[in-house]
Amino acid sequence: MRAVVQRASRASVTVDGDVVSSFDGPGLVALVGVTHDDGAEQVATIARKIAELRLFTAPQDDPAAGVGEVSALDLGAPVIVVSQFTLYADTKKGRRPSWNGAAPGPVAEPLVDAVVADLRGRGLTVGTGRFGAHMEVELINDGPVTIILDA
Repeated sequence: MRAVVQRASRASVTVDGDVVSSFDGPGLVALVGVTHDDGAEQVATIARKIAELRLFTAPQDDPAAGVGEVSALDLGAPVIVVSQFTLYADTKKGRRPSWNGAAPGPVAEPLVDAVVADLRGRGLTVGTGRFGAHMEVELINDGPVTIILDA
Protein backbone atom coordinates (compact mmCIF):
# COMPACT_ATOMS: atom_id res chain seq x y z
CA MET A 1 0.00 0.00 0.00
CA ARG A 2 1.23 3.44 -0.87
CA ALA A 3 0.01 6.93 -0.05
CA VAL A 4 0.97 10.40 -1.16
CA VAL A 5 0.01 12.78 1.65
CA GLN A 6 -0.15 16.53 1.16
CA ARG A 7 -0.64 19.12 3.86
CA ALA A 8 -3.25 21.54 2.60
CA SER A 9 -4.80 24.80 3.72
CA ARG A 10 -7.97 23.82 1.84
CA ALA A 11 -9.06 21.02 -0.47
CA SER A 12 -12.02 19.56 -2.31
CA VAL A 13 -13.02 16.59 -4.45
CA THR A 14 -15.61 17.06 -7.18
CA VAL A 15 -17.39 14.29 -9.11
CA ASP A 16 -19.72 15.13 -12.00
CA GLY A 17 -19.90 18.77 -10.91
CA ASP A 18 -20.80 17.91 -7.28
CA VAL A 19 -18.39 18.57 -4.42
CA VAL A 20 -18.28 15.25 -2.53
CA SER A 21 -15.65 16.25 0.07
CA SER A 22 -14.00 19.45 1.16
CA PHE A 23 -12.32 21.28 4.00
CA ASP A 24 -11.27 24.86 4.55
CA GLY A 25 -8.49 25.14 7.07
CA PRO A 26 -5.46 22.97 7.80
CA GLY A 27 -5.85 19.33 6.81
CA LEU A 28 -4.42 16.47 4.77
CA VAL A 29 -5.17 15.01 1.37
CA ALA A 30 -4.11 11.36 1.11
CA LEU A 31 -3.99 9.68 -2.30
CA VAL A 32 -4.00 5.94 -1.53
CA GLY A 33 -2.92 3.14 -3.87
CA VAL A 34 -3.31 -0.59 -3.28
CA THR A 35 -1.23 -3.41 -4.72
CA HIS A 36 -2.03 -7.12 -4.99
CA ASP A 37 -0.63 -8.42 -1.70
CA ASP A 38 -1.95 -5.66 0.58
CA GLY A 39 -4.15 -6.49 3.54
CA ALA A 40 -5.06 -5.52 7.09
CA GLU A 41 -1.45 -4.97 8.18
CA GLN A 42 -0.80 -2.43 5.41
CA VAL A 43 -4.13 -0.69 6.10
CA ALA A 44 -3.21 -0.25 9.78
CA THR A 45 0.28 1.03 8.94
CA ILE A 46 -0.86 3.58 6.36
CA ALA A 47 -3.75 4.83 8.51
CA ARG A 48 -1.48 5.20 11.55
CA LYS A 49 1.11 7.11 9.56
CA ILE A 50 -1.48 9.43 7.99
CA ALA A 51 -3.01 10.17 11.40
CA GLU A 52 0.21 10.46 13.40
CA LEU A 53 2.77 12.06 11.06
CA ARG A 54 3.78 15.35 12.63
CA LEU A 55 3.29 17.65 9.65
CA PHE A 56 1.65 20.68 11.31
CA THR A 57 3.09 23.46 13.46
CA ALA A 58 1.90 23.32 17.06
CA PRO A 59 -0.53 26.11 17.92
CA GLN A 60 1.40 28.83 19.75
CA ASP A 61 -1.58 29.70 21.95
CA ASP A 62 -1.84 26.15 23.34
CA PRO A 63 0.93 25.44 25.88
CA ALA A 64 -0.27 21.85 26.27
CA ALA A 65 0.52 21.17 22.60
CA GLY A 66 4.24 21.52 23.23
CA VAL A 67 6.73 22.86 20.77
CA GLY A 68 7.44 21.81 17.21
CA GLU A 69 5.31 19.67 14.99
CA VAL A 70 1.96 18.02 15.68
CA SER A 71 -0.13 15.51 13.75
CA ALA A 72 -3.57 15.65 12.16
CA LEU A 73 -4.71 13.54 15.11
CA ASP A 74 -3.28 16.06 17.59
CA LEU A 75 -5.05 18.95 15.85
CA GLY A 76 -8.22 17.13 14.90
CA ALA A 77 -7.44 18.22 11.33
CA PRO A 78 -9.64 16.83 8.54
CA VAL A 79 -8.37 14.29 6.04
CA ILE A 80 -9.59 13.58 2.52
CA VAL A 81 -8.76 10.07 1.25
CA VAL A 82 -8.82 9.48 -2.50
CA SER A 83 -8.17 6.09 -4.07
CA GLN A 84 -5.44 6.36 -6.70
CA PHE A 85 -4.39 3.24 -8.58
CA THR A 86 -1.90 5.30 -10.62
CA LEU A 87 0.47 5.30 -7.63
CA TYR A 88 1.47 1.82 -8.82
CA ALA A 89 2.29 2.86 -12.37
CA ASP A 90 5.35 1.16 -13.82
CA THR A 91 7.17 3.58 -16.13
CA LYS A 92 10.45 1.72 -16.56
CA LYS A 93 9.88 0.89 -20.23
CA GLY A 94 8.50 3.02 -23.00
CA ARG A 95 6.11 5.93 -22.70
CA ARG A 96 2.95 4.12 -21.69
CA PRO A 97 2.64 3.28 -17.96
CA SER A 98 1.75 -0.24 -16.96
CA TRP A 99 -0.90 -0.60 -14.26
CA ASN A 100 -0.13 -4.27 -13.49
CA GLY A 101 1.12 -3.38 -10.00
CA ALA A 102 -2.23 -1.91 -8.97
CA ALA A 103 -4.79 -4.18 -7.35
CA PRO A 104 -8.12 -4.50 -9.22
CA GLY A 105 -11.13 -2.58 -7.92
CA PRO A 106 -12.76 -5.48 -6.05
CA VAL A 107 -9.52 -5.90 -4.05
CA ALA A 108 -8.59 -2.22 -3.69
CA GLU A 109 -11.93 -0.64 -2.79
CA PRO A 110 -12.50 -2.48 0.51
CA LEU A 111 -8.91 -1.78 1.58
CA VAL A 112 -9.22 1.95 0.87
CA ASP A 113 -12.54 1.88 2.75
CA ALA A 114 -10.71 0.20 5.64
CA VAL A 115 -8.14 3.03 5.73
CA VAL A 116 -11.02 5.52 5.93
CA ALA A 117 -12.69 3.49 8.70
CA ASP A 118 -9.43 3.27 10.67
CA LEU A 119 -8.90 7.04 10.45
CA ARG A 120 -12.49 7.70 11.52
CA GLY A 121 -12.04 5.23 14.37
CA ARG A 122 -9.23 7.45 15.61
CA GLY A 123 -11.69 10.35 15.79
CA LEU A 124 -10.66 12.15 12.61
CA THR A 125 -13.12 13.75 10.22
CA VAL A 126 -12.52 11.97 6.92
CA GLY A 127 -13.94 12.83 3.52
CA THR A 128 -13.50 10.66 0.45
CA GLY A 129 -13.60 10.70 -3.27
CA ARG A 130 -15.79 8.24 -5.14
CA PHE A 131 -14.09 4.96 -6.00
CA GLY A 132 -13.71 4.42 -9.75
CA ALA A 133 -15.11 7.83 -10.68
CA HIS A 134 -13.36 10.57 -12.60
CA MET A 135 -12.56 13.08 -9.86
CA GLU A 136 -11.26 16.62 -9.78
CA VAL A 137 -9.05 17.02 -6.73
CA GLU A 138 -8.20 20.59 -5.83
CA LEU A 139 -5.96 21.67 -3.00
CA ILE A 140 -3.72 24.42 -1.80
CA ASN A 141 -0.56 22.59 -0.76
CA ASP A 142 0.67 24.28 2.40
CA GLY A 143 4.45 24.47 2.57
CA PRO A 144 4.59 22.72 0.17
CA VAL A 145 4.58 19.52 2.19
CA THR A 146 4.21 16.25 0.27
CA ILE A 147 5.16 12.91 1.82
CA ILE A 148 5.27 9.49 0.15
CA LEU A 149 4.35 6.61 2.48
CA ASP A 150 4.83 2.90 1.82
CA ALA A 151 3.51 0.11 4.01
